[in-house]
Amino acid sequence: MKILVTGGAGFIGSHFARHLATRGEEVVVLDKLTYAGNRANLEGVEHDFHHGDIADPEAVARAAEGCDAIVNFAAETHVDRSILGPAEFILTDVLGAQVLLDHTRRSGQRLVHVSTDEVYGDIPLGDPGCTEEAPLRPSSPYSASKAGGELQVFAYVRTYGVDALVTRGANTYGPHQYPEKFLPLFITNAFDGEPLPVYGDGKQRREWLHVDDHCAAIELALHQGKAGEAYNISGQERENLEVVRRILDLTGASPDLVRHVEDRPGHDRRYAIDSSKLRDLGWTPAHSFDATGLEETVEWYRANREWWEPIKSGEYRRYYETQYAARLG
Repeated sequence: MKILVTGGAGFIGSHFARHLATRGEEVVVLDKLTYAGNRANLEGVEHDFHHGDIADPEAVARAAEGCDAIVNFAAETHVDRSILGPAEFILTDVLGAQVLLDHTRRSGQRLVHVSTDEVYGDIPLGDPGCTEEAPLRPSSPYSASKAGGELQVFAYVRTYGVDALVTRGANTYGPHQYPEKFLPLFITNAFDGEPLPVYGDGKQRREWLHVDDHCAAIELALHQGKAGEAYNISGQERENLEVVRRILDLTGASPDLVRHVEDRPGHDRRYAIDSSKLRDLGWTPAHSFDATGLEETVEWYRANREWWEPIKSGEYRRYYETQYAARLG
């Protein structure tokens, strides 16, 4: 197959492009190359690259020409940035999804729209994980924009009969993740002896999904998923403070670096999803967060300072100061 990977220079998208290439698929990448897009993430991956925006119909049409399917990773993804400025999230996550859907409506290509477990909102402690039939109750501008993109998918399937489906992944981790996100932020700060800014009491709970397991699940949904359906991709649930303590152990950093700071507005306490539907298709995660996943991720950042050190300056540093300077005092 020839597959267009939108957002393919980003974290999960570049891993998916590599995943496809190792299976002999023909890979085309469309990426806007915003701050988190990095062509270095695609080194060693044979692909046809197009620089463009999914909200631009002409750019989409050029990149998608001759492709059998489109897998959409292109999105603004960071909750904290969405709180600082929601508009860009609407443009990419909602309008961009609509442009892709209009294209597939004309072309007949299959579309897999990659979303997030955050669309379900806060899940009370003790409640079982959400199934795909649970209502969407997004809490942040980011998760609301992702829910909006999803609803466009379902509307286009019903109204126009497009061949499209949705995946909802848990918190994904692994190499090449931009250091604004929880794990790479804390890992790289620990290496540099910088504060680890824990929001509130740190008892928020997240499911952690290795990027390779996430890619395998999306590939399965691409080939076996049904149009108009959503598929959860779950991880292993852990409390944030528990993860922070493990990072300290693995990096050898001082516990004194941990700083409890003002919490994020509207911060969800817990995410939990049920991926039985995808497991019934044959998906089984291969990575254990506790056994090897987190440790191998820490070691990748230890061995690849040349990748992340240049990133943690310029645009990233301006964002970091905006987000954390007042909180850290």
